[in-house]
Amino acid sequence: MDVMIAYDHSRNARIALQTVKTMLGPLKPTVTLISVVEDVGSTTAGADDLFREQYRVQKQAVEAAAAELVAEGFSARVLLAEGDARKMILRATEDRRPDLLVMARHSHQPDIGPFRFLTQRLDALVEEFDHMTFGSVSAFLARRVRCPLLIVPTHAEAKAEAAE
Repeated sequence: MDVMIAYDHSRNARIALQTVKTMLGPLKPTVTLISVVEDVGSTTAGADDLFREQYRVQKQAVEAAAAELVAEGFSARVLLAEGDARKMILRATEDRRPDLLVMARHSHQPDIGPFRFLTQRLDALVEEFDHMTFGSVSAFLARRVRCPLLIVPTHAEAKAEAAE
């Protein structure tokens, strides 16, 4: 069984990863973690440096998640892509043809940190604009992907259930 997980090391992506380990662990599927680094959307001189740093951090995080899977007996590989997450994940499913695509549903609960309040407000604003303009990543993929899609809920109860 081939499973692809959309993974960006966010709280939600970690919940999706835990869900796969819990639900499919006995099957020990081959897991491909796809991580998409999106353009920072700026033409300033520092944009390239910001993109490279984001790429480095995301690459390190997805490789750590793959190592975690391998340590638990899964076969895991990493696929890094650059561009629009919707299109890159769709393209990856078309190229790799997984038996299942797993992703977390977006929530307005950002990772815990010193700027959580500000992050939460900005996240809500960006999400609302993004949804009005393009629709969510999961909604986009639900309409287009040709393999089964599991969208994992990410509210507090789901997190507790996934950990069990």
